[in-house]
Amino acid sequence: MPRAKSIIAIDGPAGAGKSTIAKLVANKLKFLYIDTGAMYRALALKAKRIGADLEDSKLITEIAKKTKIKLKYKNNKLTVILDGENVSKEIRKPYVTDDVSEVAKIKEVRRIMTILQRKLAKNDNCVLEGRDIGTVVFPNARYKFFLDADFNERAKRRFVELKAKKEIIKIKDVSNNLSKRDKIDSTRKIAPLKRAEDAIYIDSTNLSIKEVTDTVLAWIKA
Repeated sequence: MPRAKSIIAIDGPAGAGKSTIAKLVANKLKFLYIDTGAMYRALALKAKRIGADLEDSKLITEIAKKTKIKLKYKNNKLTVILDGENVSKEIRKPYVTDDVSEVAKIKEVRRIMTILQRKLAKNDNCVLEGRDIGTVVFPNARYKFFLDADFNERAKRRFVELKAKKEIIKIKDVSNNLSKRDKIDSTRKIAPLKRAEDAIYIDSTNLSIKEVTDTVLAWIKA
């Protein structure tokens, strides 16, 4: 198991605000930020581009083995490189979001991604956010947080986020996708979404971004 004394793990469901908080915390502490969800999104994008059957676990696993994913975080901006191509914006499109959980539930895909995530975090102080950072990827992380929020609030946040990107989408579609992802993420057999026993639980439903960030930093400094 990799050394985890400088690892901050932030887990939680989609729309809870993990990415936003993780970026702010990493920036404040001068830590490397690793968005593990972006890695699964990149793989899902590649699979969809070539018309692969997302339910064919063997095929998706083979694609994952031949895929190169790099994450670069500079000046508060995350760049996701898929086989040499910058796909940072494309992986956030609804058509990718719709199916990313299907790819992420495959056992061998998660094994491949876990190895890559540990490699990325090997030499730096890091903030990683995802679904299984504190339970599987870095179970010995020094700091673990589980960020949650009311379902309707999460759907609203995701809808506002997509509208800001000028995506044409309905709140009903966002809610349906979120419900689907919650079910897949929390019921999959491999590395399901769940709170680590020693993770600090934060309900962000009625908290501002600053309040959540300050809460995380306060626990770390304490």
